[in-house]
Amino acid sequence: MSEIGDFAALLAALKDEDLLAVVATATTGRPALDRLHLVAVELAGHTGHIEVRGDVTSTTGDPGPGVADATPATYGQVAPVSGTGMSPGGIGEVGGYSPGGVPTFESVRDKVEQRFGTAQGMGELDRQTPAGRSADEQWQAREKAARDRLDEIRNSMRRNDSG
Repeated sequence: MSEIGDFAALLAALKDEDLLAVVATATTGRPALDRLHLVAVELAGHTGHIEVRGDVTSTTGDPGPGVADATPATYGQVAPVSGTGMSPGGIGEVGGYSPGGVPTFESVRDKVEQRFGTAQGMGELDRQTPAGRSADEQWQAREKAARDRLDEIRNSMRRNDSG
């Protein structure tokens, strides 16, 4: 049996609620499958397996005829909770995002600094292992050999110029 056939057999073995959850998850954010997504979410809401919220949609644009868009102005972005996260500047920020859903400069800077610190720490830990020390010793030996060879080439060129 092919991979698609195997996958279809696995899906066929699922309970209805589980299959609806898989379909709803797989079709999220796919405009061409928006109607299938809405049907799966609606059916799953009747079974009680998936929490259905009317203010969250998978659409990011015009959903097409006959489909109501609950939040046309937000284009699928989650709005911040009101009354929380006021910055000193007075702009409402929740979790490092502006009310429009754009990451703040501070949150991006913090993420970059955290990743840089993690990478730097991993490098320091790697150098403390036997394999890391061996790699450093090999690098230093190659650097010394390269410098010695370069000095040798320069000396030979000086001899050729003066002779």
